Amino acid sequence: MDVDLDDIDLDVSAVPYSVSTGAPPDSDLVDEAIQDAYDRSVDTDDGKVADYIPILAKVDPELFGISVVENDGSKHGVGDVDHAFTIQSISKAFVWALACEELGPEKLLEVIGVNNTGLAFDSVMAIELNDGHPMNPMANAGALASTALIPGKTADDQWERILDGFSRFAGRQLEVDADVYESESAHNQRNQGIAHLLESYGRIDSDPLEVVDIYTKQCSLLVTATDLAVMGATLAHGGVNPVTGVQVVSDEVCHDTLAVLAASGLYQKSGEWLFNIGLPGKSGVTGGIMTVAPGKGGIATFSPRLDNAGNSIRGQRATAYLSRRLGLDLFASSPHNNDGDNHSDKK
Repeated sequence: MDVDLDDIDLDVSAVPYSVSTGAPPDSDLVDEAIQDAYDRSVDTDDGKVADYIPILAKVDPELFGISVVENDGSKHGVGDVDHAFTIQSISKAFVWALACEELGPEKLLEVIGVNNTGLAFDSVMAIELNDGHPMNPMANAGALASTALIPGKTADDQWERILDGFSRFAGRQLEVDADVYESESAHNQRNQGIAHLLESYGRIDSDPLEVVDIYTKQCSLLVTATDLAVMGATLAHGGVNPVTGVQVVSDEVCHDTLAVLAASGLYQKSGEWLFNIGLPGKSGVTGGIMTVAPGKGGIATFSPRLDNAGNSIRGQRATAYLSRRLGLDLFASSPHNNDGDNHSDKK
């Protein structure tokens, strides 16, 4: 018989997850590892800062910080972990999570999807190639559609809900960088065009320009590397902020969000990221990368020099080191002896 390969029912929605993530690394080892990661990466000067929006090009390219927040709330950091920068595309992960919490994953799958397009984050072609379906919630088209789904009678209501949700993820009240917001608002014509195109395909029901304005505000929120590590640790901790103890989203939403990040968190280089680091993560063009080790904690790096896909080069190097040094890679394993000892011949 004929089977629709685009709509296969896996029949597992009622089966609860069995969670087994292993013990987090020792805190002293974390401190030593992040210092080593910093020292190994700080002299890397490849890449360049984002300049497609003028104000972003003014950042000091030498800034570099690494922060780790464990699921028990303990914080570790080295370098410029308290330097504030705008969250930019990392915001996409948290708007997706908030929309998923409000509406359920089925609605987001219907309107947006969860597949990586393999094209640039601001691609218009990706929409047209998929009959108006945004596909990738971590690219601009999918992110705009996610923002439009946030409940609210007005655009102001939607924005207040997003701001409150992000602040609960971070464990403190976040604020918009007014200068960045104004600069991006003056140069976001491409996002306006994407939003109008999505409206024409019925993927956005509200005013597309209002959606772009909310999206621009969310990208202009100021965070630090420590904030991002707390936000990542919240996703690693079943939706409970490990610092404040507040349940921000459900554990099911955390699963869905991390799955999306694993597939698409670092733009068209997401496959290379997952191959090398083995963890879900999300990058932003100001140089931040947030990485999540489920059941263990969040890692955040900040360094403005980017590769050609818009991902921090130092951040990738540091996170790859931490993933291996701290035993965080979700795909890593070693043979298991009958006497209960794990071993590996790899040195």
